[in-house]
Amino acid sequence: MINRFLTVALVVLLAAAMITGCSSTDGDKLSEPSEVADKPPVEDRITLTFWRNSGNDAENAAYDQLVAGFMKKYPEIKVEMTPIPYSDYDTKLRTSIASGNPPDIMAIDAPNMASYAEAKALYPLTSYFKSDGNITDIPASTLSTYTYKNEIYMAPLTESSIALFYNKKMFEAKGIPLPSKDPEQPMTWEQVLDAAKKLTDPESGVYGIDPAQGFQNAGATAYFKYPIIWQFGGEVMSSDGKTSKGYLDSPETKKALQFYSDLYNKHKVSALEYPPDPFPNGKVAMTVDGSWSLSYYAAHFPDFKLGEDYDIAPLPKGVRQAVANGSWAYAISSRSKNPDAAWKFVNYVTGYEGSKTYVSITKDIPVRYSVAKEIVELNDYPKNIFVIQNRKFGRSRPITPIFPQMSEAVKKMFEEVVIGKRSIDHATADAIQKIEEASVESY
Repeated sequence: MINRFLTVALVVLLAAAMITGCSSTDGDKLSEPSEVADKPPVEDRITLTFWRNSGNDAENAAYDQLVAGFMKKYPEIKVEMTPIPYSDYDTKLRTSIASGNPPDIMAIDAPNMASYAEAKALYPLTSYFKSDGNITDIPASTLSTYTYKNEIYMAPLTESSIALFYNKKMFEAKGIPLPSKDPEQPMTWEQVLDAAKKLTDPESGVYGIDPAQGFQNAGATAYFKYPIIWQFGGEVMSSDGKTSKGYLDSPETKKALQFYSDLYNKHKVSALEYPPDPFPNGKVAMTVDGSWSLSYYAAHFPDFKLGEDYDIAPLPKGVRQAVANGSWAYAISSRSKNPDAAWKFVNYVTGYEGSKTYVSITKDIPVRYSVAKEIVELNDYPKNIFVIQNRKFGRSRPITPIFPQMSEAVKKMFEEVVIGKRSIDHATADAIQKIEEASVESY
């Protein structure tokens, strides 16, 4: 309750800060980049501040190269980049906005975009994208994730995705047909359940499936568990992000919750707790996991080999295929005195040139068609599964300024149903009440 009131109060404070501060919407008009590498006099250079969450060594190296490359191409612009630890990032960013001193350019996680946009903290990018952002090079489903009230507010660089990882040797030992590697031919959840029953071995401590990476924070719940609701035909919120009534309590959503709960409590093919790294250590036969785990397994479990010991299949489906999209992307502050210059940087980083540089270092999945097309491994198994799933079946998590309150309520609902074995009707009703209260306070 306290967190909800703090979040709502902060949104109001952000809005007030935006109203009291006059922002320049015209910006400084920049000439096209010169081929001359000489920097202009210091007093004539535009300085932009850029905040991002600090990443791993590869990500940090990629950002250093992008900033250096941009300033070489645009010597009239200086970019001052500030990496901030992930755990502190959102708090520091919101505080800087509320105090009227935000960075010109900021990285924001996709689900948080609407709260910043509702508070008038972000500069609309729609006209920029239509002008020179090569908007058709980005999947429409991805771009919609960064759109609020018909305005694009963020520019995406990379995408991540999840799929079904399965122990190939366990499948073969039980005589279970191997799943298809075709991104458009997933197993059904009923087929997954049937396989999980055969693969579960309580005496050996082996479980059939970890369907959504256990029970983590609200953000992980949204990324891993919302797709299960969608796959069964359910929804979490209305398309305008204002209510969960009629959606979270729909027959389809309740069916998804019942199926999910039964994996743990009826069929006992899933466990509430697992030992460390249960999949590569042979304690889970199937797991829903992310594209990032490919490199993790290769680095930490070199004897657990893709194609020999395990393989990857598309996410299971109920009545339809669905996967959550949206990652960290880049926004421009509505208070920036140089939005045109800021767009030059954002467009450079997320455009073809910057995107190719970034993913060549980090090995992430690029958002842009043009970049993915040039990277052979993204067009072949197994990474093509992640790429095609996102393009054809990707969906945004609810785009709403009350995303933190909504996601926390849904997280608790899952925990109550599965761990607490509470009635689905009662758990969904309580979650809806909390979301409705947050919506009234926000809107």
